[in-house]
Amino acid sequence: MYLKHLSLTNFRSLTRLAVDLPRQVTVLVGDNAQGKTSVLEAIYFLAAFTSFQTHMDRQLVNFHEAKNPLAVTRLVADYRRGNSNHRLEARLILEPTGVNGQRLRKEVLLDGVKRHVSDAIGHFNAVIFVPQMSQIMEGGPEERRRYLNLALAQSTPAYARVLSEYNQALTQRNALLKALYERGGNSDQLEVWDEALARLGSQLILWRIEAVQQIERLASRVHHELTRGTEVLRLAYEPAYDPVKPEKQFGLKLDTVIDRSSFDLAEIQNGFREKLKKIRAEEIARGVTTIGPHRDDLRFIVNKVDLADYGSRGQIRTTLLALKLAEVQWMKERTGEWPVILLDEVMAELDLQRRADLLKYVDNGQQVLFTTTDLNLFAPDFVAGSEIWDVQAGVVRQRKKE
Repeated sequence: MYLKHLSLTNFRSLTRLAVDLPRQVTVLVGDNAQGKTSVLEAIYFLAAFTSFQTHMDRQLVNFHEAKNPLAVTRLVADYRRGNSNHRLEARLILEPTGVNGQRLRKEVLLDGVKRHVSDAIGHFNAVIFVPQMSQIMEGGPEERRRYLNLALAQSTPAYARVLSEYNQALTQRNALLKALYERGGNSDQLEVWDEALARLGSQLILWRIEAVQQIERLASRVHHELTRGTEVLRLAYEPAYDPVKPEKQFGLKLDTVIDRSSFDLAEIQNGFREKLKKIRAEEIARGVTTIGPHRDDLRFIVNKVDLADYGSRGQIRTTLLALKLAEVQWMKERTGEWPVILLDEVMAELDLQRRADLLKYVDNGQQVLFTTTDLNLFAPDFVAGSEIWDVQAGVVRQRKKE
């Protein structure tokens, strides 16, 4: 898969942008706050339909455009997947509502046909690596769940839809739990939502079990090479509803591998349903659903040390690099296509050896876009074989080769 043409209108600081992209490596060079990261953000948005920098889509609309009563941000990607050419378009529309109010509406078109976001996601794939993604390890469980959700949504066609339906059922169940606590009533009303949560949640758990196991296999191998064999990386998935019986987990050491791959969908669903029934009184008293994929966690363990608690800055950077390189390979295995690789100011975060390691991994014919403020961070022969684009004040210009 590769991106052939990118067109942006009123996206962040980029008022107008229309560029053809080469299949080779491209390096965007410029000072800070010139629009380099926005180009990568736009490409990733077309893959995940969410930003890696904000949870609020309205912040993506150009500041000056957003002052108008009706504001439109438009992103268009022409790309090749397999033997076919495709066009993907996303529109963020700020339209007037009520008295002096605005609401944002998102539209997605795939090959000219309007599609629901959950149906279009995963048709164009990209993996992004930015320094602030260390929050995957240093932040709270919601950051790690978001990482899993974004990766799985691109590689598993039904994942985004099932996750959306699960969250809707969860909202309804929590509202009913709160009502039962405040006003009382027949707790059997929960059964319909218990069934929905068990059906949808068990599928999410099964997909996550498989994904973490597959990504760990690839990431541990890359991590072993990056650390010259001095460190061992493990990914430990911790589902809030765990199909493994509690008595089989009691007293386990941090580095103990728990194999959940033997569980099938029916087993997880039946166990999840029974657990919800068992703790029903407790959840009514708390007014909230306490188990399920919305409370899952993922831990990164290096040499038996949990990076979230005790990882050094260097260990976290190396693990994040290994994780992202593994994600690229994993997505290729799952979809049959190389994703577009987006690397924002990564070279400045790495030492000389890690820079060389990274360039070795990405120099395999994949389409890669780097951003940097300093071209000297790249080896001269790497620069000579790459396209160089200068970015200044939201304007992108291709640098002529000498």
